[in-house]
Amino acid sequence: MDASSVLVLNQNYEPLNVCNVRRAIVLVLRGKAEILESAREAFHTASTTFVLPSVIRLVHMIKRPRPKVRLTRKEIFLRDGWQCVYCGRQTRDLTLDHVLPRHRGGPHTWENLVSACKPCNHKKAGRTPQEARMTMIHQPHMPRVSVYHAFWPYLGTQEEWRKFVPGWEPVAAAAG
Repeated sequence: MDASSVLVLNQNYEPLNVCNVRRAIVLVLRGKAEILESAREAFHTASTTFVLPSVIRLVHMIKRPRPKVRLTRKEIFLRDGWQCVYCGRQTRDLTLDHVLPRHRGGPHTWENLVSACKPCNHKKAGRTPQEARMTMIHQPHMPRVSVYHAFWPYLGTQEEWRKFVPGWEPVAAAAG
């Protein structure tokens, strides 16, 4: 029962998160949520049969801050399209490069980190791109988080979720 995933919507139908079936049933039974879409399975007790939810909507509005993408190697590579920002070569064998090197006071931030292939990173060494006479294809920036970031792994298999996450298909085409 815990292996199934349930999409949780805010009162205004905005996707909030994904929880397991057990948590969703507790929210529904306590009157904190309502079932909008049901899964094909049911859960049987001695006296009752529960239809397992696939999408639930909270009864009360939950205010929460917008999610941010965590600063990790993988997220830097995703932001840069798995390509070197100096030569444009696409490869899975990338390194992180600090535009302003750390030993010269460069921070470990979205705006100072880029993806670089090993030859370009070695060529740039401990210098700035200007000092190394290297140009960047694009300037580093903090990526914006879309609602799809958290739900993308589920949208391919959870067809009943798609109508609650509008515009998911263009994201699927871009990611593929």
